[in-house]
Amino acid sequence: MKYCGLYTALITPFRDGRVDAEAYQALIERQIAAGVDGIVPVGTTGESPTLSHKEHADVIRLAIETARDRVQVIAGTGSNSTEEAVALTRDAEKMGAHGTLQVCPYYNKPSREGLYRHFRMVAEATSLPVMLYSIPGRCGIEIPVEVIVRLAADCPNVIAVKEAGGSVDRVNRLCEALPDDFSVLCGDDGLAVPFISCGAQGLVSVTSNLAPDFMKRLVDAALSGDMNAARALQKKFYPLMKGLMTLDTNPVPIKAALALRGEISWDIRLPLAPLHEEKQDVLRGLLNRFHLL
Repeated sequence: MKYCGLYTALITPFRDGRVDAEAYQALIERQIAAGVDGIVPVGTTGESPTLSHKEHADVIRLAIETARDRVQVIAGTGSNSTEEAVALTRDAEKMGAHGTLQVCPYYNKPSREGLYRHFRMVAEATSLPVMLYSIPGRCGIEIPVEVIVRLAADCPNVIAVKEAGGSVDRVNRLCEALPDDFSVLCGDDGLAVPFISCGAQGLVSVTSNLAPDFMKRLVDAALSGDMNAARALQKKFYPLMKGLMTLDTNPVPIKAALALRGEISWDIRLPLAPLHEEKQDVLRGLLNRFHLL
């Protein structure tokens, strides 16, 4: 397997404090209809830190059962506890996930050797393809390029990294240092075009929860080498992508956008709070501007 194309980092809809299975299934069906290459349940955008272990497993199972092998399901099963990451990953494999997303351990701030051993233990505990997830803004540290290169050499199923550090230079370094069959995926919608121009193979997107058709066009144009089309789409829709990531902490704005469209309820779990009314007006203006209401 090689990760390439558009993957949607799914939100987790709630209603009355519980996971809204009906809204979740409808969201996944819209993604599949738009032609996304894969879905990523229970990542950052899926509010994974607030889910119980049972909810975590139930959401992954629901995604797998709804997708029915029509798209890849890359289950978010990472943790800052290695033992927990192994257990979650093994459960996802038993359920039929196609791959696993493994976030950089947060809060602990492990050394390079600790990071290597953590990811290696997870990789050796599963036959699933592993996508590493480097997001220093959330975790306090990034996965060093040297550690990723070492894991790619030592663990045959570590085959990709979701790069959410915001650095084009780092993407260049990753693409230079890693084998050609190792996938670098952008983790920031607004940087998809520049990252792909430097060698990234796709995007794990937040905006595609709302506008999968547009995000699919943008990623496909960039991957096909039609940079004129990709830049035109980037220029036109950048305000939307930026707004969804800067009005508040992800996934607050994207969930608010879907709620404004009536696709999910406004429920979000503490410690995140609903989008402030003034920012709702800004978001509503953005959605109207792009004919998304």
